[in-house]
This record gives sequence, structure tokens and C-alpha cells, in this order.
Amino acid sequence: MKIVAKKKLWKYLFWLGPFLITVGLTVGLVSEQWGLIPLVFLITGIVISGLGIIWQSYQSNWWNRRSTQAGTNALVATLAVLAILGLINFLGTRYHLRADLTEAQLFTLAPQSRELVRVLPQPVKVWVFDINQNPQDRELLENYQRQSSKFKYEYIDPQARPGLAEKFGVKDYGEVYLESGDKRQLVQTVNENERLSEIRLTSRLQQLTNSTTAKVYLLQGHGERQLSAGKGAISQAVQGLGDKNFTTSPLNLGETSKVPQDAAVVIVAGPKRGLFEGEVKALQEYLNRGGNLLLMIDPNTDPKLNSLLQEWGVRLDNRLAVDVSGESVVGLGPAAPLVTEYGQHPITKDFGNGNSFYPIARPLEITSVPGVQATPLLRTKPYPNSWAESDLQSEKLEFNADKDLKGPLTLGVALTRKQTPKSTSTPQPALTPSPLPSPTTQSKASPTPPASPAPSAPSSQTATESRLVVLGNSDFVTDGLFQQQLNGDVFLNSVTWLSQEDQQPLSIRPKEPKNRRITLTNTQANLLILSSLLVLPLIGFAIAVIIWWKRR
Repeated sequence: MKIVAKKKLWKYLFWLGPFLITVGLTVGLVSEQWGLIPLVFLITGIVISGLGIIWQSYQSNWWNRRSTQAGTNALVATLAVLAILGLINFLGTRYHLRADLTEAQLFTLAPQSRELVRVLPQPVKVWVFDINQNPQDRELLENYQRQSSKFKYEYIDPQARPGLAEKFGVKDYGEVYLESGDKRQLVQTVNENERLSEIRLTSRLQQLTNSTTAKVYLLQGHGERQLSAGKGAISQAVQGLGDKNFTTSPLNLGETSKVPQDAAVVIVAGPKRGLFEGEVKALQEYLNRGGNLLLMIDPNTDPKLNSLLQEWGVRLDNRLAVDVSGESVVGLGPAAPLVTEYGQHPITKDFGNGNSFYPIARPLEITSVPGVQATPLLRTKPYPNSWAESDLQSEKLEFNADKDLKGPLTLGVALTRKQTPKSTSTPQPALTPSPLPSPTTQSKASPTPPASPAPSAPSSQTATESRLVVLGNSDFVTDGLFQQQLNGDVFLNSVTWLSQEDQQPLSIRPKEPKNRRITLTNTQANLLILSSLLVLPLIGFAIAVIIWWKRR
């Protein structure tokens, strides 16, 4: 009787363990302070409960039972899974890992956007004046905010804060504004059919943070590409320049005879007729004084720029670039070379093995010229995938070793040249007039500046750099093709690099999502309904009947 009573006493004593654990958890949760008292209750309760379990198992030979071993294994496995899940959650809160599996990388910021936000010179804030917070727009803004602590955003109800809405001039729900210091700019108006665009937000952010505006002139008068919308026009390219904070204007050198002083870049886009000698000379003088020029010259044209290009070591090949490797991919035939190999240059450094294509392009021949540094930008695939075809009239393109040139072919090149004017000495003020510079030492490219009136030792002008980009095609930048693959990036990055605006990031522009919607006719819709609701179930039922019959 005494042994039985002693066992019951120990049994009741072990129930004290769960009681103390409950007391400790209650004290901690209610007081929200896990100090000494709740910890003592918890530890004591856990120890008593553990001793109780061990004692009970010893008395009943519990550990040797098969069910106990199976249950223990299941418990250990469960605890291991919970520990692994807890570790994964802990690492997930500490380290953020995101994978974007969409084709156009819709949930990942483009490199240009990331670079721009990371180097923000001052804080910027996006104000979204809307009641509803669209998850897609919020995710985009979160992606921007992850790149820099200087980027913030906030949703505002215009009715709840009318003073702030009046400050920005809000007229309707969904208006998105960008603010930096005392500058404010409307990005766009979002609604159910139009979501916040990364392209517009990055473009407005670049305009707002960049205080300088570069002037780009596009040469006209020789059959160049039309600037306004139309067949074969480059209106989308002009709009892209505007989004990057460039101002564009047409330029007719036949009327002005000189490139304006404020020209950051001059673009010659696909001239069909030759330039006058005076116009070519004006472009040469512009380059000689530190200018920047983009030439896009198509095959079967002679713009009369050979004298200018010869100074830079570039020759326009009159043959046609052929690429049979991209015929099935691009769908434009072998006369549209598909380029996936790019030079190590700021214009193309982020392109990787991306695609760009150039319908009806001519190769370029590059030779070394003292003082000129040349970097090929675009190269076609090696022969037999590509070659330069000399017979432009034949419908059947075949390589002829005696007339054609084996690939790889260079379709674009970037060149730089230092312009260092001759140093001149400023004479001391005296009665004797200062000698004029000798005609043999005075550079036509950089005329000697007038002497400074202050007496000084020799002074010299700061060396400037001229930049030239030559592309053997202009079709790639026309409306419709400009937004395909990396075509627009080649053009915009070329102009940005030529403008010598080093603070602007050179990278791949953000892409808009592709429209994947399928438009069905009434007949197609009815056929789809009929096949899904009738044909497919009947096929499944027939297969089931056949299987049942065979196993019967």
C-alpha cells in the first residue's frame, strides 16, 4: 500500500511541471517582459516535466516498445523539419533573395534604373495621389526603394489632404508626381488600364536629377530619316532622346554653313544624297574643336564623307552584310544581320549576348590612325554564318571567294581623338608688338586664342576630346524597329556617350511588358468551349471505359 501511495505521489508531483510552464508563459506574455521570474517558472517546469517523462518510461519499460520507437522517430523528424523551416525563415528575414522568371524581367529593375537610383545626389520622393494602392505599382516602387535610402514613396488621398494636393496641382485621382528639393514633375496618371511605368519613372527621375540639358542636332537636307512620325521615320528615337533629357533640333548646314556652338552631338541618320563640300568641312571643323558626331550610313549611298572618315581611319565598305544564322529567328531574311557580339565599350558594356539586328547594313573597315582610338561596337558571326556580299542585285546570296569578304564583320565603331591646341606664350606688356603666330605652327583645328592682358608665363588651352560613332545602318532605329531587342539601346547609349555626359548611366533601358493577350473570333471561342466542355470529357470517358473493359 505504501509503494502504491508513493507512486501516486510522484505521479501528482510531475503534473506540477506543465503547471509551472503555463505560469511562466502567462507571466511573460501578460507583462511582455521575459525577466527572471517567468524564466524561473519555465525552467523549473521543463525540468520537472522531463524528469517525469523519464521516470514514467523507466517504470513502464516505455522506451523498449516498438510504438515508442516509431513515435520517437516521427517526433525527431518533425522537430528536424520545423528546425529547418525556422532556419530558412530566419535566413529569409536577414538576406533577401528574389528570382524573376518572367521573359521580360517584369519584376526586376533594368540596370539603368538601378544605377540611376544608387547614385542619387539628393533625396527624391514619389507621391501617388490615389485611394487604392495597386500591388503591381507598389511592387515597382518597392524595387526602387531597395536600391537606395534616398528614394521614398507615399500614397496620398487627395480628399484627406487637400492642401498637399493643391500644392502639386492635382486634378484627378491616380496622378503620380516626383519631388526632389524644390523641383516637382508629373510622371503619369495611373488607372485600371494603365499601370505605373518603369520607363517613364526612370526617365522623369533622370530629368529631375540632371540639371544640364544637352542639345542634339539632326542633319537634314540630304534625304535623312524623317523626324516626325511617318514611313521610315525615327520619331520614336527622337522621343527617346527627349526622355533622356536631350533637346533635339533639325540642322541644315546648307543654310547655316556652321555647326552651332551649343551642339553636344550632331546626328547624320541615313542620308540618301551626298553632302556639299562646305557641309563636310563644317562637320570636320566641328570635330576639330571637340565636337561629337554620330554617322548612320546605309548601303548603296554615298554621303561624300570619305575625306572626314579617312582622318579617323574608317572606310565604308560598299558590300552588303549577310547573316544566314538569324534568318529563322529575326524573320527578316539574311540581309538583316543578327548581332550578339559587342565590343568592350561603355556603349555596349551591359549588353552581354543580347540581340540587336540591322536590316540592310554595310560593313566598316577600320585602320589605325595616330592619335585615334577605335573600339568596334557591333560584330557579326564568323563565316560561314556571315559575309560581305558584293552582288547586290542577285536574289540568291552565295559567298564568292574572289569578290566577297568572310565574317565576322564590323557594323559599328566608336572612336575618340584628343584635340590639343598648340601652346602660346602671352608676352609681357611692352612697346614692342608681340609677334604673330607662324602659319606653319598655327593649327587649323584649334585656332590660337587671343592673348590675355595679364602678364604671365606661358598658358595653354585645356585638351578636349572629340568622339565619333559610325554605324553601317540606319534602319535599325526607325519606328517599329527602335523598340525591338537592343536596337534602341544601341542608339541612345551612343548619343549619351557622345554627349560626354558621364553622369548619365549607360545601360539597357527598362522594358515594357509584352502584350500576351489572345484575341479570338466567335467561331474560335465556340470551338474552344465545345472542345473543353464536350470533346475532352468524352475522350476521358472513352479511355476509362476501354481500361475497364480490358480489366473486366
